[in-house]
Amino acid sequence: MKNRVSESRQHLTWSQQRLADELGVSRQTVISIERGRFDPSLPLAFRIAAVFNSTIEELFFPDEQQ
Repeated sequence: MKNRVSESRQHLTWSQQRLADELGVSRQTVISIERGRFDPSLPLAFRIAAVFNSTIEELFFPDEQQ
């Protein structure tokens, strides 16, 4: 799954650590999500979307879509 988490985080000028703190996860988790190595659970995906005032669909999409 691809995502726009890094792009959204950078738009807010937040560090990976700041996002991790906001989400209650480790910085390593944020790094793994941003690099597409880890797909977040549905509850975490909802928290990520809420932090960015966005929807899950705007942030996460299948590999074949952009």
